[in-house]
Amino acid sequence: MTPQRKARIEAIAACRQPDLTVFMERVHKPHNVSAVLRTCDAVGIMRAHAVPAGGTLPKLNHTSGGAQRWIELVRHRDSAEGLKALKQQGFRLYAAHFSEQAIDFRTPDYTKPTAIVLGTEKFGVSDETATLVDEHIAIPMHGMAQSLNVSVATALVLYEAERQRRGAGMYEPRSLAEEPWKSLATDWIQRDLDRYRKPAPKRP
Repeated sequence: MTPQRKARIEAIAACRQPDLTVFMERVHKPHNVSAVLRTCDAVGIMRAHAVPAGGTLPKLNHTSGGAQRWIELVRHRDSAEGLKALKQQGFRLYAAHFSEQAIDFRTPDYTKPTAIVLGTEKFGVSDETATLVDEHIAIPMHGMAQSLNVSVATALVLYEAERQRRGAGMYEPRSLAEEPWKSLATDWIQRDLDRYRKPAPKRP
């Protein structure tokens, strides 16, 4: 590993946001899951969550840009279990969901521990999940279409979170002597070394 590569990995790890995440509820199309994870990586999310449709996540495609190597993806058996765990960790849950109670997606304070909850491409979050979250958020629509693609909507919300957090100085690099950034950088460097390490030549 070159010094430049090691420095880049450490710099990115030091800016990761452990208290910003997404929760995908049965998002089943590979290109959407991949695109969501790519945006997570771009805004510095450390860990994402998912309830797989049919029990398994789709195989990720090139849309992810390799982001799955840098984002821990935690799988949950069901939404209630996963959302309860996030609440116990102090996260406020915002579901991208059209309802009479929905507020503009730019209204919440995303500098607080935040989880963005996403539903399926066609139906959105389940009725149960809609009752379990703290708030519903919506993106203003001025056309004939009633919603955006789930990965596009995710990108808009996460970049609003990024804007708020950057303004609050939350992307200032953390010391790699502190957790969880220390372990994150160490794990990334080791995985990068393992990925490119060539096997020893076989002896005749």
